[in-house]
Amino acid sequence: MRLKMPNTKSQQNLAIHLRLQQGASRGLISWEHRRMLIHAAKTALAAALCWWMAARFGLHEGYWGSISAIIVLQSNFGSTITASRDRLLGTLIGAIFGFSFSLFGSLPWNYIAAVFAAILLCSVLGFRSSSRLAGVTITILMLVHTSGSHWTLALDRVMQVILGILVALAVATFVFPDRARLRLKDGLAQEFLILGSLFEAILEGFRGDPAKTLNTLRGDALSLLRSNNQLLDAARNESSGGPGWREGLGMLAQFGRSLFDALAALEFAVRDSHHDSYAQQLEPALGQLATDIRNGFHYVAKCIHDWRFHIPPQGLNLEDDIAKLEEQMAAIRPTGFQFSQAEILRAYAVQLHLKQIARLLRAARVETSLAIGEAQRD
Repeated sequence: MRLKMPNTKSQQNLAIHLRLQQGASRGLISWEHRRMLIHAAKTALAAALCWWMAARFGLHEGYWGSISAIIVLQSNFGSTITASRDRLLGTLIGAIFGFSFSLFGSLPWNYIAAVFAAILLCSVLGFRSSSRLAGVTITILMLVHTSGSHWTLALDRVMQVILGILVALAVATFVFPDRARLRLKDGLAQEFLILGSLFEAILEGFRGDPAKTLNTLRGDALSLLRSNNQLLDAARNESSGGPGWREGLGMLAQFGRSLFDALAALEFAVRDSHHDSYAQQLEPALGQLATDIRNGFHYVAKCIHDWRFHIPPQGLNLEDDIAKLEEQMAAIRPTGFQFSQAEILRAYAVQLHLKQIARLLRAARVETSLAIGEAQRD
């Protein structure tokens, strides 16, 4: 079986809109490059504002506020909140430990003890991302020789970090705001389209030569899974979005991981299937199920893009396809002695994996619809 089916016009338009094909790079500057330019401009603005405000309010070494703004300002609001939290906690812990340990003992022993204690505390409290910043703050307070007491230096450092964080959050909120949940929504739609293309490439190798794009598509799918997991962590820090957004996004991310695992199992099942003839006896039911699964990936991607899941796809019933394939397998079972055991087992394995993928796709749509409060189970 070689699954070769051209995209429909709606599928092509959806893929172009989701920046997966050549239409994404039309124009002088691509969408991704525009995002990079906007982020660079926002970072420069936040750094300049911190430097100007520190000079205006007489903060010593005001460049530390600019450094904080540059560090915490991320490409989306949710990630900025996460980085701000880590930066603030690390600075507070480092300032407290640096000042406290400077009152006891002498260098380098009190410095070593302060760094050890601060990093250990961050690890115990689950603030591992803040531990490095705590160590840096302690180093500045205890080893950099400046005028003034350690207490004054610690307070000044905390105030500059708070200034940098507040400016970064303000810029992220009001200047070309970029929400992690919206980027994740588009990322998940892209993920399902890529998984659909990976599914097609895997089945090209069923009783045929493996698709040349298989390794590339697998790598793209893994990259999207990783980036979407990061966006999901950032999106959880954003309070807006309406009811069910967090649950729906988290559920779709989980279904994406499950589908990738199912595709990996399917890829393993179709290996060494070049000369199978038992699978030919399963047509047209097997080919119809495979084609509808491929269309199902596209339909779920469109549901994610539109954020509407309660409408069943027209002319696409995966459960009926599964039932027809099972009937076909039951009908040809008496002729199994004509074929090798490896062919028969491979065909059954492919059937089981196709059933799992089909039901995961349906569950992704139905369960997400329930999670966001759209409709009752259909």
